[in-house]
Amino acid sequence: MVDFEWYRSFVSIYKHNSVSEAAKARIMTQPAMSQHLAALEAEVGEALFTRVSRKLVPTERGKELYSQLAPLIESLEETTMGLKSASLPTLKVIRIGAAPEYYSEQILPQLNSYKLCTVTYFGTADELLELLKTDKADIIVTSKKFAAPGIEYVKLYEEEFVVVAPDQTDVPETGNLPAVERWLSSQRWISYGLELPIIRRFWREHFKKRPLIKPVHVIPNLHMILKAIENGAGMSLIPTYLLEQSANGRAKVIFANMTVKNELYIAYQSKHKHLPV
Repeated sequence: MVDFEWYRSFVSIYKHNSVSEAAKARIMTQPAMSQHLAALEAEVGEALFTRVSRKLVPTERGKELYSQLAPLIESLEETTMGLKSASLPTLKVIRIGAAPEYYSEQILPQLNSYKLCTVTYFGTADELLELLKTDKADIIVTSKKFAAPGIEYVKLYEEEFVVVAPDQTDVPETGNLPAVERWLSSQRWISYGLELPIIRRFWREHFKKRPLIKPVHVIPNLHMILKAIENGAGMSLIPTYLLEQSANGRAKVIFANMTVKNELYIAYQSKHKHLPV
């Protein structure tokens, strides 16, 4: 008779392509996880995975079994959590990690509508991931999808970045891309980091090359970058939602048809996926 836990272990191995990582996600020992897989394969009568380059790749039978089991197991786990939720203590605090700019503009205005207490952490994408992996944050808002075991991502929002310059900037009227690129390269740029985040992507998307510019100022805060632009310190790429707070007449969007998208995700630990909160 098949043990339900064998199915859960199989689904976890399928998602992580690894017995050891699946064991960590399920808080089990690796031998116990391997035993579950071996028992299920014996019951099915054929292998469910093959090992390729230190990864477990599902066989055709494994893919078929996963497609049958995954929705059933998720539904059962959701039902089980729903039954337990009445007896669980109310989770009064949720710990959120985010970039300060997104938090200020998109999360902070909604805090009053949350039926929870919150503790917030700010940091870079790498720092926020570490908070999540070490259970110091429950969810994070991040622009990077790291291949980290036991971490799942859901798309939250798509930012649109535009080139913003001081209002007094004299912009050439040309549709010639090489000319636009030469003019932009000659301007004073303000960057979020020395590696030119988002500026580098903008250059590659529109000019198919790396930017050959050195920022005059590096300021790791988009609100402050916008303030610096308004004060005439240079130009940069700013998300459109931030421009709503810009002082009228002190900054302007240039080359409005040249934008770049940036996807944001909510990330959380798989083991918390079915918590009611």
